[in-house]
Amino acid sequence: MAETIPLTTEMIAVIGILLLTIVMFAADVYRVDVVAVLIMVLIGLTSLIPEYPGLVPAKDLFDGFSSNAVMSIIAVMILGAGLDKTGVLNLLAGRILRIAGNTERRVMVLISGTVGIISGFMQNIGAAALFLPVADRISKRSGVSPSRLLMPMGYCAILGGTLTMVGSSPLILLNDLIDNANVQLPAHAQELENFTLFSVTPIGLVLLALGVAYFFFAAKYVLPVGTSKTLETGAVASYVKDMYGITGQIYELSVRSDSSIIGKTIGELEDEGGYDERIIAINTEGNVVIEPARSTEIRANCDIAIMGRYEQIVKNAELYHLDLKDEIRVFQEAFNPTSSGIAEVVIPPSSTSIGQTMDDLGYRRNYRVTLLALYRDEKPIRENLIDVPMRAGDTLIVHSLWRDLANFVSTLQFVAATDFPREDERPEKVKHAVLIFAITLALVLLTDLRLSAALITGALLMIIAGVIKIEEAYRSIGWQSVFLLASLIPLGIAVENTGTALWIAQQFVHLLFGVPDYVYLIAFGILATVFTLVMSNVGATILLVPIAMNVAVEIGANPSVFALTVALSTSNSFLIPTHQVNALIQAPGGYRVVDFMRAGWFMTFAFLAVVVLMVNFFYNS
Repeated sequence: MAETIPLTTEMIAVIGILLLTIVMFAADVYRVDVVAVLIMVLIGLTSLIPEYPGLVPAKDLFDGFSSNAVMSIIAVMILGAGLDKTGVLNLLAGRILRIAGNTERRVMVLISGTVGIISGFMQNIGAAALFLPVADRISKRSGVSPSRLLMPMGYCAILGGTLTMVGSSPLILLNDLIDNANVQLPAHAQELENFTLFSVTPIGLVLLALGVAYFFFAAKYVLPVGTSKTLETGAVASYVKDMYGITGQIYELSVRSDSSIIGKTIGELEDEGGYDERIIAINTEGNVVIEPARSTEIRANCDIAIMGRYEQIVKNAELYHLDLKDEIRVFQEAFNPTSSGIAEVVIPPSSTSIGQTMDDLGYRRNYRVTLLALYRDEKPIRENLIDVPMRAGDTLIVHSLWRDLANFVSTLQFVAATDFPREDERPEKVKHAVLIFAITLALVLLTDLRLSAALITGALLMIIAGVIKIEEAYRSIGWQSVFLLASLIPLGIAVENTGTALWIAQQFVHLLFGVPDYVYLIAFGILATVFTLVMSNVGATILLVPIAMNVAVEIGANPSVFALTVALSTSNSFLIPTHQVNALIQAPGGYRVVDFMRAGWFMTFAFLAVVVLMVNFFYNS
């Protein structure tokens, strides 16, 4: 153990700034990125004191913006956006939804478990950032609020980093610190062996299972309230519902073999049913057609999707021998807000379609668009909609896939009054994106190249290959996360360079003189947890592992157990959004600091208990 260092004025100042940071985070008066920038500026202002270089030298104040962690986050966001542009993440989201359905718990478990496992083989921030757009897609499709998905995903990404010795930076560093310790430990101390790749896997599996189970059972108590799970088309503005009486609700039904509508065409059924209900999709023997032509015939055992009023659809299901399903399953991929919806389309005077009817245009056959309503002079036209000649100024209320709506509007020279997603997807680039991602992973896992350099290489290749445009790359970066992390790094530097962290650790250890070994182990777990909340987990590991190993030698305990406990506990970062993953998900999830505190207190204590018990069980026998 190093000689005890005295408390200095610098240390008192740093402790004061630490407490101020925690209070401002908890008070939630300002956004966390604003608080982080304020703290960085405050640290910088200390250099104005005469004949004092400052808690952090002015030349190092902005080093956080070029740090390995921040550059890695930026690169991973660009990589994720590139994969999203090719539709890969969209397909992955669809696959997850087909397995999990729209049930919040199943969706949460599948996303969290998948991200957790991936985090064991790449940096947890990388796994979380890559799955962020996937979670966003799933949220929009399933109706599950992002606030109900992103925190479980983020926590499990952190927990998944404990699955292998390459899952988190502290575990990667651990063997190097052990090698250094073997040189410096007293002669009577036994030489320590390095940990292998899967040495921590049993502990990591239990921690990951704990995280998944925690949110499975406690999500409704600890997560912010989410949105409704009703599947509605995404661009239905409230005024459209009020003005036109169209809710946008879609229901899936199966046609039984004894149904009386078998053999009829969609056009015949819609003419019989009137204005209110529309068949907008059909699935016959696995062939799904969205916005099918009016001449399409209904067959036995096919599935149909109807937009309309629930009460009327229930009556029709009973009358025509149809089975109304509890949720959208067959048509889930198509009828989600990222793929389809309702839009207002205005006919301008310049349109070449004026005077023609929708039937003349073959609106469903040629353009895959369903006409729900036609408004003229602020009055609805309900009878024989498809046979009404169009006039300049008419407003059409239509439903379609967004890609079909874009074609419908541009070809017929209409004007879309509703903003809708005009995604510039590049499916032809999917092979390029997957190859680049594989190359990036190989650079991360199989070379000694710095993580940020490997990821930036992949991001640059995405841009050069045309997978993502440079403007899109800039827009994909979550600047709130970047500024939060970069601005807090000077605080971690100040805590470490002024000796504050070492002083706190020494005081803590001295208080425990004469206690059993396991109490020291718990103490170092707590120290690592506290330090990683206010400084980098790498810095906390480098600082605490040598102290812990020396204490273990002095009390006759196993230094490896103490070192591993510290390295694992630096991932115990759930209480405030200072961990890279928590900072990443905060803005997209709409979380406040108190949300992390409410969900994180149990995880913090449970994590520490599991680590101490399992490290003792596997390595202290």
